[in-house]
Formats: sequence, structure tokens, C-alpha cells
Amino acid sequence: MTTLLQKALKLIVGDETDTELWRVPKNRPLKGLTERELINLESQIGAKLFGPVAGGHRREFFCLDDHTWIWHEEWIDENRKLQIATTRYEINEHGVLKVQEGARYSYLEGEELQNFGLAVRLYYEQVTRQVYRRDPATGQKLV
Repeated sequence: MTTLLQKALKLIVGDETDTELWRVPKNRPLKGLTERELINLESQIGAKLFGPVAGGHRREFFCLDDHTWIWHEEWIDENRKLQIATTRYEINEHGVLKVQEGARYSYLEGEELQNFGLAVRLYYEQVTRQVYRRDPATGQKLV
């Protein structure tokens, strides 16, 4: 794992040794699936981390790569117009940069940073168990 990612994760979880929790096993049991199909599976789990998705809404939350997370929502408003909101979280040497539409950029701080760290940890634990059928703490296959 790169030093940059370790530093960013240290900002989120507080201890560099915890970054071992974020690794997905290389020997995937789902080798037949494409990367996009795996992201879709992971995104279905990520969407539910923040509570139920309202009817007529679509939500995704997933890890795109080692340093990018995506939050995406779509819904039809009261005027029957499609609304789309996408937030990209980029982990870099300065922290977690939140990138939103309209050229809005800000680094996560305080409670928002803690919530992001918690969401990432829950995502990892649930995806590791439900998609990859592994124990998130040990990486061992679940029986």
C-alpha cells in the first residue's frame, strides 16, 4: 500500500496499522466478474449503509480505486425532473478532498471526516463479508 494512502487513512482512522483492514484479498472468489460488475455489487451494499433508499431514488456509494470514493444519488423531483447529485471523495496527502458539482471543493473535517471514516470501515466490513465471503479482520474465507 502506498505511503500516501497510508497517511490519508491515518487521518481517517487515526492509526496507520489499521490500514490493513482496508485491503481486499487479491485471490477473489468472483474472478469471472468484470471490475464494473464487482463495483455494482459493492455499490448495492454501500447504498444501504446510510439507511433505506426511498422509493424512486437510486443511491450508490463505492470505492473506485485506492484513493477515490463515489457517492451518487438520482431521484425525480416534485416537478418530475430528474435530479442527480454526485460527490467524489479523493484521499490525498492533505486529507480527504470532497469534490461536488459546481466546482465546490473542501477537505473533510471534524464530524464529517469521522462519519466518512466510519462509512468506509462499514463498507469494507460488509463488502468483504457479503461479496468476497471473507472475514474482514483476518482475510480468511468464511465458512
